[in-house]
Amino acid sequence: MAAKKKTPAAKHVTLTGISSHAWEHPTDRAALSALRQIPGFDSLLRKVVGVFGEKNIGTVFKAAAVQVNEAQYPDIHASLVRACATLDTEVPPLYISQTPIANAGAIGMDHPFIVLNSSLIELATPAEVEVVLGHEVGHIMSEHALYRTLLVLLLQFGASNIIPGPAILPITLALQEWSRKAEISCDRAGLLATQDLESAMGLHAVLAGGVRGRRDELNIEAFLEQSDQYRDAGGLSAYYRFMSTLGRSHPFPVIRVAELRNWVESGEYASILEGNYLTTSDPRPVADDVAAATKNFSDSAAKVFEDTDRYVNEALTGFMNSAKKLFNDAA
Repeated sequence: MAAKKKTPAAKHVTLTGISSHAWEHPTDRAALSALRQIPGFDSLLRKVVGVFGEKNIGTVFKAAAVQVNEAQYPDIHASLVRACATLDTEVPPLYISQTPIANAGAIGMDHPFIVLNSSLIELATPAEVEVVLGHEVGHIMSEHALYRTLLVLLLQFGASNIIPGPAILPITLALQEWSRKAEISCDRAGLLATQDLESAMGLHAVLAGGVRGRRDELNIEAFLEQSDQYRDAGGLSAYYRFMSTLGRSHPFPVIRVAELRNWVESGEYASILEGNYLTTSDPRPVADDVAAATKNFSDSAAKVFEDTDRYVNEALTGFMNSAKKLFNDAA
């Protein structure tokens, strides 16, 4: 009997000059456009984060971490280099933190870096870890890191009651809803960086319920069916589905894998690999109006984006002033 011929692997495509606009979810893109169009918003935001200092924020995240390079975890360093080469961008610093929660993050403003939690490396395959790295590089390229840093600070200070909740609640809720759309955007970046759909979907199964040493027992097809069941929920189930997402910065893994599959099935992914994408030299499209940003938001968060100037500036100014007072009193 003749040996069965293997299907040749698809050629890995380098996405030369690709713009982050190519993979951004429309609501992610429109929400940030709405915020950026507020006069002085970015400078005010930088002042807020500047109260703590980017070096100080970096020190908190890096103090107990190991920097990845050719000498330390060289295979993971090579994965990051490959992901950045595919997305045609600079290689950011990468640190591994000994942390029991499977997660990763891109932190910082002018000099963002990636932190990869050790648990995620233990649970995921090397190919899935590379998807994570592509995802985080996508956050940096989309300039999400600045806004995510603000969200982290707002959540930390809100939880500790250092700054009154009513002063930051509206913008916190809105940023959390934006953050969920930003995660969907960067799931696409992770797929583009690796061009490995199975690993991109498998990663979400790991994040949902990965068990050390039993990765081979996760069935992607079964996980996709679970994703469809959740997405198709109606009536009271839909209500609980909505309420359960409030306060979360990330969508549920089953939703993320469904969104990723929808994007692939839409043909956008294949079109990008064929070379049909916006580049960094193309003019960046501007959202038509703030309504585009509110399309997929809850009523409460939509109100924030309809009145961004008042909510954002009041919240950030109050936050910055309270933080300054806190440090002055402690001095």
